Amino acid sequence: MSFTARLQKIKIIRSNKESTMKKYKAFYIPGAILLGSLIISGAILSLDGGQGVAQKSDSNPSLGAVVNGGKVEFIIGENDHIRGNVDAKITLLEFSDFECPFCGRFHPTAKQAMEEYGEDIRWVYKHFPLTSIHLQAQPSAEASECVWEQTGDEGFWEFVDAMFENQARLGSAFYAEVAQQIGVDMGQYQTCVSERKYQDKVQNDLDTGVKDGVTGTPGSFVNGTPVKGAVPYQQLKAIIDAAL
Repeated sequence: MSFTARLQKIKIIRSNKESTMKKYKAFYIPGAILLGSLIISGAILSLDGGQGVAQKSDSNPSLGAVVNGGKVEFIIGENDHIRGNVDAKITLLEFSDFECPFCGRFHPTAKQAMEEYGEDIRWVYKHFPLTSIHLQAQPSAEASECVWEQTGDEGFWEFVDAMFENQARLGSAFYAEVAQQIGVDMGQYQTCVSERKYQDKVQNDLDTGVKDGVTGTPGSFVNGTPVKGAVPYQQLKAIIDAAL
C-alpha cells in the first residue's frame, strides 16, 4: 500500500472515531444526566401514588390523636380549621401542603364531597409542609394562620382555596394580595407574618401527622380511616359511604 493510500485510510479511521464520539456525547451523556436526575428526584418525591412524600423526620410526637386499631382518633380543638357542619357525622381530616401538586389535585375532590354530603360532613385542615422540596410550603402555611387570626375559619378557607387555585403564584406578595382581598388589617397581618407568630402551630400539625402515620401529602382520614394520596372522587365517596 502506498504512503498516500495509508494516509487516506488513517484519515477515514480518525473521522469514524470522531463521528462515534460525537454520537456518544449527543446521546449517552444527556441520557446519563437525565437518569441521574430521575434517581435523585425519585429519592425525594414519589410520583406514582398521587402523593408528595415526606422525608424521614425526627419530629417529636405531639398530643392530638390516639390510634384505635387501624383507625386514628383525632381530637378536634377550637384552633383547628373546620369547613362545614361542626357536628357532622363524617369528619374528613386532611394533612396538606399548599405547594404540593397532589394536594392541588385533591382539593376539588374534597370540595365535591362537601357539596354532595352537605350537613353530614365536615372538613378539617391541618398543615403538613414538605419543606425539603417545597420552599413556599411553610411561609404559606404561616400566612394562612395570620389570616385566620383576624377572620376565623371563613377567611382561612378563602385563603386555602386561593392557594390551591393559584399554586403557580405562591409567594409573599400573593399571600398579602389574597389577605387584603379577604379584608384583614394589613398592618396586623404583616406583623404576624414577619414575627412568624404561628410557626409553632404549623409545626405542631406536622408533628401530629408524623406521629399518626402521615408520610406524605395529601394525607387524609375519614372518621379515622387513612386515605393516602389524591384519590379519585369515587374512591373517596366509597370510604365516606362506608363510614355513614
